[in-house]
Amino acid sequence: MAIQSSIENRAARGSRWARRGRSLAAAAGLCLWLAAPAAVAERRGGDDDGEGPCSETAELQARACSHEQRDDYFAARAICTNGDPAERHACFREAQAAQREGLALCREQLESREELCDALGGGRYDPDFAPELFDSDFANPSNPNPYFPLGIGNLWEYAGEGETVRREVLDETKLIEGVTCIVVNDRVEVDGLLVEDTDDWYGLRLDGSVDYCGESVRDFEFTEGDRPFEAELVEIAGSFKAGRDGALAGTQMPGTPIAGTTHRQEWAPGNAEDAALIRSTSYRFGADAELDAFVPQALAELLCAAGDCVVTDEFSPLEPGAIGRKYYARGIGFFLEVKPDSGAAVQLVECNLDARCAQLPQP
Repeated sequence: MAIQSSIENRAARGSRWARRGRSLAAAAGLCLWLAAPAAVAERRGGDDDGEGPCSETAELQARACSHEQRDDYFAARAICTNGDPAERHACFREAQAAQREGLALCREQLESREELCDALGGGRYDPDFAPELFDSDFANPSNPNPYFPLGIGNLWEYAGEGETVRREVLDETKLIEGVTCIVVNDRVEVDGLLVEDTDDWYGLRLDGSVDYCGESVRDFEFTEGDRPFEAELVEIAGSFKAGRDGALAGTQMPGTPIAGTTHRQEWAPGNAEDAALIRSTSYRFGADAELDAFVPQALAELLCAAGDCVVTDEFSPLEPGAIGRKYYARGIGFFLEVKPDSGAAVQLVECNLDARCAQLPQP
């Protein structure tokens, strides 16, 4: 990610600009995996069933990233060559600087992926996505997740960081690898203008876990002077679907969250690699100064009075070092994100699925 597609996922998966060009890296990484797993396994001392596959995959993704930077560099040089001769050398220097920055990011991403591999145990990521493990009736689910409610018609609205985000559980489903997934629409506006319209696809396991199965992202821009003044589709980066191009579903919210555990929320190499560390399953305001940082006290006291809120640190190796701390309330779901490094916050301001929605304090 980077709410799921626009607030939850943005901090972890990154903003729209950080997701550009990831499909190239994904394709290259998969090709390298097919071309050279034996050589890497021999050097690492791993195999498909040992502790090496996660690190091997991370190294191959780093190779894909470096090749992408090389391709971008030569494409930039082509643009420079076709440009103003008087500005050509300055343009070349900028291209070289961009390549150096890109390669540095590739190395940081590798380190971040290796750290995640250590937290996950180092094995292959191979979730069991068999349809018989999932509920298909979202109108009457057998075991709904209290921290990620997916009732048809549920609405949430969030505000912060100059954006407003509206999420709605639609009466629509998406069949993915035989699993029936519910569609959640996510619309982001800045100054009243639509900048992102995303459909997220979630599967509900019989054990209560919520799987994140993919998303269709549409990013828009507006240009002054256009007549009519309409949204222009500029990007679909970040979109993925389990089963397509090697992508795999992840756990958005476990059925029984356990503090101290880490899990993948999605895996589309080079494109969508969110993960989460569960910090607490018994949060209430005043019990942990670190988790209280930047949290609106009135909001936390309203939603976490029973001491049963879940707090996660959500992140992505694609944006090393960026963390979004998310807060989830039983019966309502995600209600707050704070960025520990800056204090920026996005909070729930409106919802329709719980009596407490009418009492939400405004930022």
